[in-house]
Amino acid sequence: MNFSTESPMYQKVARLIGENQTIAKKNLAWLQQEMHPYFFITMHEESEAIATLATIMNSLGANRRSILADTEKTLILARTSMPGSLYDTLRTIRERDISYAHIAHSYAPLPGQDTELELQRFEFDRKSHQEIATGLQSVVHVPESVRNNVAAVISKRYPDFKMENLEHLLNVLWLNNPTYVTISPADRVAQILWLYQQIRDNDGIHLDVEETEGFGDEGDEIRIMFAVSNPPQRDFLLQIMEVFTRLGIETKRTYGLTLSNGVHPVFLGTFYVRKKDAPQLVKGTELFSKLRSELFNTQLLQTRSHAYQEFVTKQVMSGEDATLVNAFIAFCHTNLAHSSDLYDLEGVERAFHLQPDLCLQLVELFRTRFDPAKENREELYSQMLDKAVTTVEEYNTGHKRVDAYRRTIFRCCLSFIRNTLKTNFFVDKKQALAFRIDPIYLAELERLFTDDLPSERPFRITFFFGRYGVGYHIGFSDIARGGWRTLIANGRDDYVTCADSMFKENYVLAHTQHLKNKDIYEGGSKMVSVLNAVSINDQVLVNQRLYKLQYGFINAFLDIYVSENGKVKDPNVVDYYGDEEAIELGPDENMHDIMIETIATLAQKRGYILGIGIMSGKKVGINHKEFGVTSAGVVKFAEITMEELGIDYSKDAFTVKMTGGPGGDVAGNAMRLLFDHSPKAKINLILDGSGAFYDPQGADREELRRLILTQDIEEFNPQKLHPGGFMLYRNRRRTEGIRELYMKVVKTQSGLDEQWISTDEFYREFNSLPFTVQADIFIPGGGRPETIDRENWQRFFTDDGTPSSRAILEGANSFITPEARIELQKKGIIVMRDASANKCGVISSSYEIIANLVMSTDEFIEHKEAYVADVLGILERRAEDEARLIFKRYNEAKGAKLYTEISDAISKEINKHYSELFNFFQANPESCKDSLFQQAIYRHLPDFLSENKAYHERIQQLPEKYLYAILAVEVATSMTYHGNKESDFMLVAKGHLQRVYGNK
Repeated sequence: MNFSTESPMYQKVARLIGENQTIAKKNLAWLQQEMHPYFFITMHEESEAIATLATIMNSLGANRRSILADTEKTLILARTSMPGSLYDTLRTIRERDISYAHIAHSYAPLPGQDTELELQRFEFDRKSHQEIATGLQSVVHVPESVRNNVAAVISKRYPDFKMENLEHLLNVLWLNNPTYVTISPADRVAQILWLYQQIRDNDGIHLDVEETEGFGDEGDEIRIMFAVSNPPQRDFLLQIMEVFTRLGIETKRTYGLTLSNGVHPVFLGTFYVRKKDAPQLVKGTELFSKLRSELFNTQLLQTRSHAYQEFVTKQVMSGEDATLVNAFIAFCHTNLAHSSDLYDLEGVERAFHLQPDLCLQLVELFRTRFDPAKENREELYSQMLDKAVTTVEEYNTGHKRVDAYRRTIFRCCLSFIRNTLKTNFFVDKKQALAFRIDPIYLAELERLFTDDLPSERPFRITFFFGRYGVGYHIGFSDIARGGWRTLIANGRDDYVTCADSMFKENYVLAHTQHLKNKDIYEGGSKMVSVLNAVSINDQVLVNQRLYKLQYGFINAFLDIYVSENGKVKDPNVVDYYGDEEAIELGPDENMHDIMIETIATLAQKRGYILGIGIMSGKKVGINHKEFGVTSAGVVKFAEITMEELGIDYSKDAFTVKMTGGPGGDVAGNAMRLLFDHSPKAKINLILDGSGAFYDPQGADREELRRLILTQDIEEFNPQKLHPGGFMLYRNRRRTEGIRELYMKVVKTQSGLDEQWISTDEFYREFNSLPFTVQADIFIPGGGRPETIDRENWQRFFTDDGTPSSRAILEGANSFITPEARIELQKKGIIVMRDASANKCGVISSSYEIIANLVMSTDEFIEHKEAYVADVLGILERRAEDEARLIFKRYNEAKGAKLYTEISDAISKEINKHYSELFNFFQANPESCKDSLFQQAIYRHLPDFLSENKAYHERIQQLPEKYLYAILAVEVATSMTYHGNKESDFMLVAKGHLQRVYGNK
């Protein structure tokens, strides 16, 4: 049947269209009256969407929502305003990156209905960080009239605005969203720029509320401004709106703008609430305090966690309390799982998730201990602790094994609460949690959970918890230094595996660092964090999350370690420790230059005792990679070791195999030094994260030099291989059906042969190479800790017992387990452990920090060449002192002691002297002024400082602890490296007799 113009259906449709035109005009008038005027400004280029809205508005009663526009970069929806309506929409688009969000409500119900109109507009047009960074390097063509109008408004409304920043901030906004700048009134642009500056001035997060004029008869409004630098990815706006809903705050208009600053995103949100709907939403009220804590807590609480889904959205507990529960889980898991597979993440999570009442009791116990506003805090805490202990010990579900298992977990949590000495939990603008813990808690755990750790206990342990990761800082003395490494987990299994072992790995690395730090005034420490980058394949997004984690952790660190008169400066931190703590950090795995500089600047800004000296490896510092400071010690140990083996390092031919690629710090600089000073050295094996290189005749020197300190081994030109050589490529893969294949290139007499091998074949060959390739010396300059362990050390030998190398110089920390070291040495291999061979990097960092403390930036730059030359000389001397002492003691013992035993003994001997001397000088500060001791202090320093009297006064103004420590380490190392026990004992005996008997 034809759809003719005479048909009843056609006539009905035509009549409805005519009626709709009339209704649409009425609806347009209604929109003009009941929507805020700014609605029409923001929708300036969406006239078709408004026309569609006016046409279909009456159908919104029957249809829950209508799509007004849906393109690649824009989604506009109209719907009736219902509880959870925005939440529903955001859930459907959570995987899309929102660049701009505008949510508007009518100020009256829809015609003929009892619900208001809600219009949701989303733009998906985020610019890449590279695009913004490149744009900022050239002239940005913001219309002059816009610049002038915005500047005029800012001068009038925001007198404290830093006008020198205006051009840069406006350029950033324009490059990200020129349409927004073009259509928005100058006062709106000025407001956004002011908000942007607030997060730059307030450590990356800002919240403010202010009253403003409302619209029509609605009276005054409250404007909530919330901004975050590098916000959580994807569903952040969804989480913000959930907070408003949970607190009963109904927003009438929402504007969310997400920009790139050229490095990471920035969220700028403005939310309008009718004052009559939320009269208590002003600063100083309980509602504002709750809003502030919950919005700030969005930086810590994952929306996909069980605690959020089951505890928060169902209002069992607040967002802050759920975050603390997640921190409890992370602490218990990482402290228990490293020694027992039973205490996996799922098992620990289940223990807490199934006991919300106990979770609330533990949270309340923690809050009572650390709430700075709590009266009778310690008395109440003591009472609550007794009750909590009873609850845990009487925990009983009728399942004996399950109950015993969970009691162990809850005891660990109680120990955590009981032994935490300070935390930033009550600090407002926190983006991660930090807990400074008394290591005595380790003695409260069952021995099962500490037997696999070094027996020496740390001086301090600090636990960190963030939205996307956890971490520890473990230090073995009051003044301590060591690097900060972040492990990036790209899959759920990878994350759980890293988290399982991170505490033990951190503990072992810190202990090794303590042995290594014997030559400097700082004891050893290490910071290890694990980043959860599950399901993120874009390296840009991984870096965003990495920087968010590190920025949150360093701010949390400063929250509890910035002190004043011996107490934590922030009044929201209850301090049960009560003394200054000088902790130095350094770059390690996944610590990029941008964060190194950020950490140093932030510490200085926030008043940390060491200022920029908190972090080594800065531009204004001694860059490890540039000067090869770590490799200098490794190669010096190699030189002296080969001398013991009868090889002249500078003249003879010898072969070297290495882990760690040419682009890395330790391995790359070791290759450079070997090529510079050993004309006949041949590097026949190199492994790094990109693949493996093997050449029986040694790498082509010129080709390898091309890659040093710039590229990974996968960039080596395979045409430069000698016959019999080959390369394995981790990143060059293809699939055949369901099989994943890896490229292998072999050099034959006739040329290159490209092969494709299975995953199993690739890893079998890759993992076997360090064990099977023959070389005179092996330098592990990279790779994961415990690569050689008790299970595989035998593979280092051929069937007839011949070792694949005569000596191992550990350039990578803990590459070999203690058990494996012992077995390798029993079989005749010289092993120079990391605490000895790899110590020069940290010595260099120590002298960088001294420079930061006594020289201005300009002075350091001016005298850097002379200063660094002095430091390099110290490194050579310290490495040679220890290497020769190890061989001297080995020969004196006629092989009865292992090289690594002697290395450990030297470290412990120096550290013991240091500890005793430091405590003595701290108890007897006047003794430091003795002229002989003053000479010792200057002797420890580079010649540039000790010989330049202009710096002597500044040296004396160092923190007193530093002077005691410098003096203690100089005496301790001198006694060990250059002491003579018999003559020293004679001096002590004579001194004693003179003191007792005098001249009688």
